[in-house]
Amino acid sequence: MSQLPRVSCDSLVALAPKTRDGRTIFAKNSDRPAGECQPLVRVAAGDHRPGERLRCQYIEIDQVAHTHALLGARPAWLWGLEHGLNENGVAIGNHTIFTRDPVAQVGLLGMDLVRLGLERSATAAEAIEVLIDLIERYGQGGSGYCDTNWPYHNSFLVADPSEAFVLEASASHWALKRVKGAASASNQTTIGTDWESLGHDTIEHAIAKDWWPEPTGVRFDFAAAYRSTETAPPVISSGRYGTTCRALAGGALDLRGVMRVMRDHYDGGDVYRPGATPDDERYFSVCMHADPVGTTTASMVVELAGGDASQRRAGHAPPLVYWAALTNPCIAPYLPLFVEAELPGELAGGGVSAGGGGAWWRFKSLLGEVEKDFTKRGPYVRAFWRDFEEPLPGETARLIASLGSDSSQRAQQQSAFVADLWQRASSALAALTARVAAL
Repeated sequence: MSQLPRVSCDSLVALAPKTRDGRTIFAKNSDRPAGECQPLVRVAAGDHRPGERLRCQYIEIDQVAHTHALLGARPAWLWGLEHGLNENGVAIGNHTIFTRDPVAQVGLLGMDLVRLGLERSATAAEAIEVLIDLIERYGQGGSGYCDTNWPYHNSFLVADPSEAFVLEASASHWALKRVKGAASASNQTTIGTDWESLGHDTIEHAIAKDWWPEPTGVRFDFAAAYRSTETAPPVISSGRYGTTCRALAGGALDLRGVMRVMRDHYDGGDVYRPGATPDDERYFSVCMHADPVGTTTASMVVELAGGDASQRRAGHAPPLVYWAALTNPCIAPYLPLFVEAELPGELAGGGVSAGGGGAWWRFKSLLGEVEKDFTKRGPYVRAFWRDFEEPLPGETARLIASLGSDSSQRAQQQSAFVADLWQRASSALAALTARVAAL
């Protein structure tokens, strides 16, 4: 394989029947260039004037009257998000997909669409409507990378506490599938004949391009018509997609089980063991270490409980927990955060170079030390963070149980919890990095 395209991202969702505690769990690994900082970002809800315009990465679009608060992960040079969670319990992640349609040089990035979907939706179904409207009105386009001109098409996994959807879009043509129990997404089209709805000209466009025969009574197959394997051979995504599908096909999942999936390295489990070549699908693991093709630069696991933002503020619904890992989750802990809580400055900090500081670059430094001898240092680091993570679900549950009904006080309690947790994690990170460097 002489030249590999840049690919990115794996997501999964397990709805209540497929989880042990009856809560929907959503997860995403964002795979980007290895040195691209991806800090966390918290955006407050807002009200906007009629006629106001919004600048996305490359184009301006119409603003809406109200936008919802959110928490997500953002490549440092981008306006949009790789994945995130809003105050209503809507979670969205995007993925590069390869189709036969050309991609426009100007339009909305997949990351633009993730942020817009979160800002403008109260439910997963509403987010799907937002995404489809924006794709049809403005199109997908523009480079998703700061160092090369490489635009791409996108798929989206969208969930709330009660339902989830997969949306796959080729230019302005799309297919939508409702999730039944559980689903995952990677860098390939996955919707075949099991679509729930299609764009108004999706079939006609495929017929006009000779990608699909004239109507014969056979149900239209979106993946068969639109998928391209010329730019990205199947080996790039087949192993990762197979891993997440097998995990979802097993027994009921819990939080720790999903985290293990996002850290998966095939036979190595959650400890990376180099050795495969780019011609082997095991080179491309869910927790990616495949630079320059893609490296996991941020990971999110969220538990989606019932209730909307107003019910949470009034104390009638538990807060949503956003578990964040910076860089590869095999060498980083998942830290519990909240949409209502202030982000510690280091978690929100970090620019395009290490000189700007920030927690992401500190974890990147640890990864650099581990990469000098993965066989020896990887298991040591994984065991260290496993012990650190062990009490966090219990601590988080006790915080949630202690929250009162006053919204301001609830936010203060959550912010204090997150600040204290980051102090502990920061100290642990400093000590661990020094120890690993001495191994």
